[in-house]
This record gives sequence, structure tokens and C-alpha cells, in this order.
Amino acid sequence: MLCWGYSSFGQPGIGSNLQVIIPEPQVYGFIHDRNVKEVACGGNHSVFLLEDGEVYTCGLNTKGQLGHDYEGSKPEQIGALAGQHIVHVACGESHSVALSDQGQLFSWGAGSDGQLGLTTIEDAVTVPRLIKKLNQQTILQVSCGNWHCLALAADGQFFTWGQNSYGQLGLGKECPSQASPQRVKSLDGIPLAQVAAGGAHSFALSLSGAVFGWGKNSSGQLGLSDERDRESPCHVKLLRSQKVVYISCGEEHTAVLTKSGGVFTFGAGSCGQLGHDSMNDEVNPRRVLELMGSEVSQIACGRHHTLAFVPSSGMIYAFGCGTRGQLGTGHTCNVKCPSPVKGHWAAHNGQLSGKPDACKYHIVKHIFSGGDQTFVLCSKYENSLPADDFRTINETRYTCLINDETIDVWRQKLLEKNSSNSVNSVVQILSSAACWNGSFLEKKIDEHFKTSPKIPGIDLNSTRVLFEKLMNSQHSILLDQILKSFESFLIPQLSSSPPDVEAMRIYLILPEFPPFQDSKYYITLTLPLAMAILRLDTNPSKVLDNWWSQVCPRYFLRLVDLYKGAVVYLLSGRKTLLIPVLFSSYITAALRLLEKLHKVNQKVKHVEYDKFYIPEISSLVDIQEDYLMWFLHQAGMKVRPSIMQDAVTLCSYPFIFDAQAKTKMLQTDAELQMQVAINGANLQNVFMLLTLEPLLARSPFLVLHVRRSNLVGDALRELSIHSDIDLKKPLKVSF
Repeated sequence: MLCWGYSSFGQPGIGSNLQVIIPEPQVYGFIHDRNVKEVACGGNHSVFLLEDGEVYTCGLNTKGQLGHDYEGSKPEQIGALAGQHIVHVACGESHSVALSDQGQLFSWGAGSDGQLGLTTIEDAVTVPRLIKKLNQQTILQVSCGNWHCLALAADGQFFTWGQNSYGQLGLGKECPSQASPQRVKSLDGIPLAQVAAGGAHSFALSLSGAVFGWGKNSSGQLGLSDERDRESPCHVKLLRSQKVVYISCGEEHTAVLTKSGGVFTFGAGSCGQLGHDSMNDEVNPRRVLELMGSEVSQIACGRHHTLAFVPSSGMIYAFGCGTRGQLGTGHTCNVKCPSPVKGHWAAHNGQLSGKPDACKYHIVKHIFSGGDQTFVLCSKYENSLPADDFRTINETRYTCLINDETIDVWRQKLLEKNSSNSVNSVVQILSSAACWNGSFLEKKIDEHFKTSPKIPGIDLNSTRVLFEKLMNSQHSILLDQILKSFESFLIPQLSSSPPDVEAMRIYLILPEFPPFQDSKYYITLTLPLAMAILRLDTNPSKVLDNWWSQVCPRYFLRLVDLYKGAVVYLLSGRKTLLIPVLFSSYITAALRLLEKLHKVNQKVKHVEYDKFYIPEISSLVDIQEDYLMWFLHQAGMKVRPSIMQDAVTLCSYPFIFDAQAKTKMLQTDAELQMQVAINGANLQNVFMLLTLEPLLARSPFLVLHVRRSNLVGDALRELSIHSDIDLKKPLKVSF
């Protein structure tokens, strides 16, 4: 391992070296025979994670941030973590956090702003403590800002704690600093791939490349085209189409890596840390042009500097503040364009084979940076391994996905029944919209990166295949758990205002689950889903309409048939199935959803119009009575509840009527119109009698005076002199 940068407090961990500034890479040789997995850098301390899960620290220890009683340049093991297998570490300005393989978080160091998440405010904690508030969660990722922390759980829930002076916790306006983890509900449903914290700003990245930023924005480090702080996550729309796969944050600047190997930076540029050949701040994401000819696979930000690794050449490029040697260029000056880090670098591709000086070259494995120092995991050519690629997302670090592998593991856990924690973790994931939303992405030609209000970015065929597998008898115990999770947690928790289009894929996924087609689950699953869809605000509702217009006709027809079946089921059992109030709300939901689908179909013609017909209507409903109720309602006449048994009239949804039902309805309408015309004439006659003007009385019949010799002509003449209302009266012919 190589390191360079500021060493005033011994944070690079180079034992006896008394250099305050290390301006070029030096071999880190303290842990000779131990493999380092990860390095985290704080303000003036460093944390080293070994492959075997042990944790070592060195540097400044004024707040207990080293987790032991020692201080200085010699890394010492944290004995309090010896019983844990640590898989990930992170550092703030003066505090540290470690994640175990069981998904538990431990924190230590400065805690005056609540950044340790221990519920109580303590100035310094010298021994790692468990963050108990997250005990019921399986944490996958943690990231630290100067005085705040972010954590991502397996079920997609996102937690923040610590200082909130600039809104960096994402909890909304006027929320004070938090001493215990708080859930950020405004990102619910979005499948997150990464969380990243800067000095006092925060980012979350979705699996499909949507970037959300919040917190301090004094230099434009959120990329939102201004310098106004944000208290809640805001979508960085300018990056939506760039296929962002990784984010790294400095104190007041941000760098993002795209799938194609491009690098965008924004925020503070006073030290040149943006790499744009200037010292200006940038409020919009801007591509680093100097790196455009190279495909970058790793990026890392320190306090005021940035690193980029190009695997094709094996070179590391640095730019930004170099006054403390943190660029590794051999100089202590700021650099505003990407400059190669000093040293002998080579790519892992065999280009040194047979060369006599091959042994002096370093093959990069992974770069780490933070504060004013940088570390590089590397190896000699003869023992080299391929470099890590930040564009390949580590599946163990993001929102848990539901696939063939995971359902087999869960099935086994449920069969063993030896751990309530295991069962709870399965339930949490099955109840998570975020997990389902990220599980069936359309990965062909990166289609899911194009997710938008018009493109769902989801592969419904893979959804169907997985659900069919779940219907096998061997998965019955897991199927029962899924049904309970959907009914009790997932569907009731669906938001009326999803934070992003990625949070809406669940509305396409759920109808593919076969039990939704089973009448046993109409009341518990199918109709509650319809209600959730109808609760959507205007914009997300339009998004769903757009997505329905994009699906294949087979899927659309299945959805239509599903809710037609629900209507028939409700009408068949209306007297015994539900109390009137529930019946009314359920059948209204089913009919309104069919109406929504019908409007979509009118535009895109997925299916023929007669596919919306419900033939059973004629036998299940008294259409004459239903039409009468509808007519009275349209006329604004109030009807006693005893007469109007249901608040719903099917005639409000004429697209479900087949020819037979429509014939009955038209006959009823004709009879009703006739009766109204007769009653109107009789009422007028009574009025005329009372006013002593009997000569103005009107006949309650349509009387036609015709001659037999000119039947047609007289009939047409008589009809032409009568009003529309007269034509609705019973006919009388006078010869």
C-alpha cells in the first residue's frame, strides 16, 4: 500500500517518519503480512480495515476517535472490536464508524453534535459502542460527513443523524441536530445504490442513476444550479441522463463517475479541485474535459482535492489543493487540471511481461482519500490483481434485491424457524417497495438508466418468471409470508406522492403476482392496490398512465380482466360479503380503476373496446333501478338511503356495458323520458287551470293529425311543429 499527504498527527500511519508533509507516494509498510481491505480518512486520523475484519487506527486522538488509548503514527488495533468481523469503516472530522458482517453499526470519537447516533450527547466516546437504534435493521452502507452520518439498510430504508445546521440530514425545515438515527422518509420506495456524505452535504444515488442531494450548498456542491441550502433531498436533474454509478464528496465539492467512465465535478473550485483549469466554483455538474480521452474507473475526494484512476494506463490523476502534499505529484502547490501522481504505474494487462524493471511498477487495486491524505492499495506486477471498478456496483452494499438466489435463501431461513431475527429481516425486505422497485430492472442496453415519466425501465417478463417460481409448492411457506407482507405492510404504506418515478415501478410489479388474480385475495390485495393507485397525486397518476400505455397488450388485458373480475365478485356477494360502506368503497375503486385503464386504452388501443364489457352485469344488477338512481343523481335530486342502497351507480361507467345491458338502459331511459314529459304536461295543465287559462293546456300525448290519403306528408308536417319534449310523449294518431 502507498500513501501520501499531510502527516502532522501521524494519520498516514507511517511509523517513524517525522515528515509533516509527504508530497509523493511512499510505501506503507507497518502491517507487513496483513492484507488491507479498506482505508477511511478523517480530519486528522485514519482507520484501516483488514481482510480478516480487524480494525487499526492512528493519528490524532483528542476525542477518542481512534477507539483506543494510543495516539500517533503507529496503527493500533481497536481491541473493543476484536469480537466483531468488520466489513466497512467510515470517518468524520473527529469520529469513526464501523459496520459488522451482521449489519450492526459501532461508533466512537467526538459526539457533541450527535454524530455517534448513541441517543445521548457526549463530547467524546473513546470505546466503540453499538448504535442500538438500528439494531432491528441490517445496515449495508455508512458514510460520514464532518459531523453527520448516513446509513442505508437492506430493506432500502435510509437513516441520518448528527449535525443538521445546513439541512444535511434531509429531514426537512427547522429540524434540529439528531443524536439518534432518523429515517429519511422522503426517499421511500427508491432503490438506492449508494449514500455519500461531504463536509456538510449529502447525496443518495439510485440503482438507475438518479442523484439526490441536500444540505450545505454555499459553493454549488449539490449541483442544483444555485447556492441555496436544501433541507430535503432534491433531484439533480442535470445528471439524470448521464448514467451515474458512483459519487464521492469533498468538504465543499462533489465528483460523480458515469458508467462510460466520465467524471463530472461541481461545487467549490478555489483550489482547482474540480479539474476545470480554473479556480471558479461550479453550481452545475460539469465534465472534466482533461479526462475525456480516458475511461476512469475509480474516483475519490479528499477535503479539497480529487483523484481519478484510469485502468487502461494504470495511472492515477490528481487535482486540487496540494499545499499539504495530498496530490502526490512531488510538489506542494495547487493544481487545477488532472496531473499524474508521481510513481511507476502500470495497468493490469501484461504490458510489462519480460521487462527487466517490471518489479518496480505498481499495479493499482483501489484508491482511498479523505482529509488531506491519500492511500492506494496496490501490488507488484508479478502478484497483481485487476483493479476494482467503481462502475460495477457491489451487490452486498445496496438495497437488497429479490431474485432466484434470495428467495431460495429466505425459504431455507423460514424452514429452519430458529431465529426470529432472520424471519423479521425477510419480512422487512418483502414489505419494502424499494426492494421490489430495484429487483426487475431492464438491463438490456442499460434501458433502466433511461427511466423517466414515459419509460419504467423494468423487465416485466422477469417479474412474471420469478412470481411463477414462487407459486411452486416448495415455496409455500415463503408465499404465505409474501402475502402477509403485501397485505399488512407494503400496500398500506404506498405513498400518494412518490419521491421519484423509480419509486413507482411497484404499481406495475404487483399485478403480476398470481394471487392478485385469485378472488380469495380481492379484498386484501387487489382492491387495496386499486385504492393506492387512485390515491396518487396528479403527476404520478399521469406517469402511471404513460407507463400503462407502454406495456404490452397482454399485460394490459390481464390488468383489465383482473378488475373486471373484482367487480363481478363484489356484485355477486354484495349482500353477504361486506357491509354497505365497504362494498361501496371497494366497487368504486374497481370501477374507477377500470375507467382509468379505459381512458388509456382510448389513446393507445391496446385492446378492443369490448374487452371492457362485463356480460354478467345484466344478471347481477337491476339495470332499470341503477339507471333511475343515476338519473336522479344527475338531476341533483336527493334520494333516501333506503332507496339508494349503494352509493355507486354502474351507469356512471357505461364502457362496461355490453349490447344487452345497453339495450335495457336505453329502454329504461326512453320510458323515463316519456314519463317526465307526461308529468310535465300534466303539471302545466294544473297550473293553467289555477290561473284560469285552460285554453293554454297541453296534451300529455303526442297527437298527430293525419289524413289517410297523405299519411307520410301529414306525419312529417305534424312532427316538425312539435318541440323535442313533445316527441317524448306517448303517441296518439288522429285521422
